[in-house]
Amino acid sequence: MIDPAALLVFASALVVAAASPGPGIAAIVARVLGRGMRGAVAFTAGVALGDVVWLTIGILGLAALAQTFHGVFLAIKYAGVAYLLYLAWKLWTAPVHAHEVDADTTDVSPVRLFLAGLAVTIGNPKVMVFYLALLPNIIDLTHVTLAGWLALSSVTLSVLAVVFGAYVGLAGRARRLFTSPRALRLVNRGTGAVMASAAAAIAAK
Repeated sequence: MIDPAALLVFASALVVAAASPGPGIAAIVARVLGRGMRGAVAFTAGVALGDVVWLTIGILGLAALAQTFHGVFLAIKYAGVAYLLYLAWKLWTAPVHAHEVDADTTDVSPVRLFLAGLAVTIGNPKVMVFYLALLPNIIDLTHVTLAGWLALSSVTLSVLAVVFGAYVGLAGRARRLFTSPRALRLVNRGTGAVMASAAAAIAAK
């Protein structure tokens, strides 16, 4: 079993890293501001699960995996970039109405949103570097059991649930402040630009 002190250090470092604005946070906030709370859970869950994927790779000592299967990760990365750009275009060109903020009836598949969020994190090398750099310094990776992996994964998902949930809540509140078509258009275009910037940041990694 992993030492509780090591888990605390891991959780503390993850809080700081997760709360720091980056492509994942930008994508989450932009989506909530631009389209409302509907689908936010599915998209955010995908982003969070991507962290568990990189955590698992780090624990298994497969740092070379990203190099061995470079083409696969590159394809995932640019699939995530393409989807973010698509969302940015949809936000930029979305029609607005005075009360759109109160009822977003857009029917988007939760599975599609989940996979989009997953692609955002899998395609972000910054997340990979964080886990591969942090884990060896606090945990003996050669002796991590299934129970240890479950503990680390639980801590990761718990921390991300709190951090991402806070961002989603703040973005949802901010969106409700805008009720005029002009204000909504500015929000949509502003968040579209943020989404495009997140895509550019991932592509540039």
